Amino acid sequence: MSLAERYRSVANRVAVAAQSANRDPSDIELIVVTKNHPAQLVIDLYALGHRAFGENRDQEAKPKAAELANSGLLGATWHFVGQLQSNKVKSVLEYASCIHSIDRPSLVKELGKQLEKSGTSVSGFIELNLTEDPNRGGVAEPDLLPLAESLLELPGIELLGVMAVASLGGKPEQDFELALKLSQRLQTIAPKANKISMGMSDDFEIAISMGATHIRVGSAITGPRPNNA
Repeated sequence: MSLAERYRSVANRVAVAAQSANRDPSDIELIVVTKNHPAQLVIDLYALGHRAFGENRDQEAKPKAAELANSGLLGATWHFVGQLQSNKVKSVLEYASCIHSIDRPSLVKELGKQLEKSGTSVSGFIELNLTEDPNRGGVAEPDLLPLAESLLELPGIELLGVMAVASLGGKPEQDFELALKLSQRLQTIAPKANKISMGMSDDFEIAISMGATHIRVGSAITGPRPNNA
């Protein structure tokens, strides 16, 4: 299938999944993750009408964002969806409108520092660790509310909600159920933080059925990575 066919197929699947769950498809934001693909693919998706793009490495995302801007294609938004190193925060804030992977106090501290310096703002999700692996990105369940409280003290960031990635080899339904529970817990101290970023190429329809408001879809739309990626 061509890029246009894959894109339209996923958009249709999103609409069907939403309608099956008695949801409005317009309430679900599709973020196309373009990692390991050239800027031209982003430009092609833009021509198809898409505007929300995701990247997980600053060294790849920054030049793509610059190329899109230099091409005069306005209105695109960039979502940083990968693990964010503190020393990359300043760079990422130059183009990203949303960060999906806020997961530790040191990152919150650096976000506050750089947002104050730049006078800019950003929206963000707290990434959850739904596994027993402490080395995996994301905040552990007991640390969710303390991290959220520190984020809520920052004037330059809008806390949207939680982000989750289904565990490898597990059942997405179980992982997403936990994410929903933690989302509700977060809302006890941040009622407006009711968004949920979850669902990828293999499980976004399940995520939509369980309340995802943002889905991060890569290969189902972009196709296989180029051989030199």
